[in-house]
Formats: sequence, structure tokens, C-alpha cells
Amino acid sequence: MRQLNREYRSVDSATDVLSFPGDSRPDPDGSLYLGDVVISVPTAARAAGLHGHTLACELQTLALHGYLHLLGYDHETDDGSMLRLQRRLQRELIDAEAEG
Repeated sequence: MRQLNREYRSVDSATDVLSFPGDSRPDPDGSLYLGDVVISVPTAARAAGLHGHTLACELQTLALHGYLHLLGYDHETDDGSMLRLQRRLQRELIDAEAEG
């Protein structure tokens, strides 16, 4: 993961999730390939332990975070809207599923 982060973002450190946008043009069948989300499971496992929740919960959170990046959100340059949306979606989708 560190190598990917260094190669694609010029950041020489490990990270938990990376997003790689795909082609924004629809396929002939109408489907749209948004891109790929790469998650470091060892990093996610450590974070889950630190935050006191399951690895599954952490992986869902990271997948959601990566997906929002594929949709064009960027928490490093926006006004906080990405992380607010992430928290709202997490409550509505992930937390609700865990309670259900």
C-alpha cells in the first residue's frame, strides 16, 4: 500500500484506502465503471482495534470513503462536505445494518 501511495500520490507512507478513478464514459450496455478502491486490510484491522469496532465495520467505512472519492469528493480540498456526507451515509447504511 505504501508503494501504491508513493507511486500514485507521491506520498511516501502507508495509508488505509486509495481510490483510482475509471473511465467516466458508459459502456455500450449502459453500465458505468467508476474505478477501483484498494483497502489495506492490516491497516484497517489496526484502526478497528483502536476505534473499538469490528474489522467488517472498518472495511465498510473505508469502502464508503473510497467510493465517495470515486464520485469526485475530496476531503483534502473541500469545506468538509465529503466527511459530513460520509458520516451521514455511514449512519444510514452501515450503522442501521448493524442494528438491524
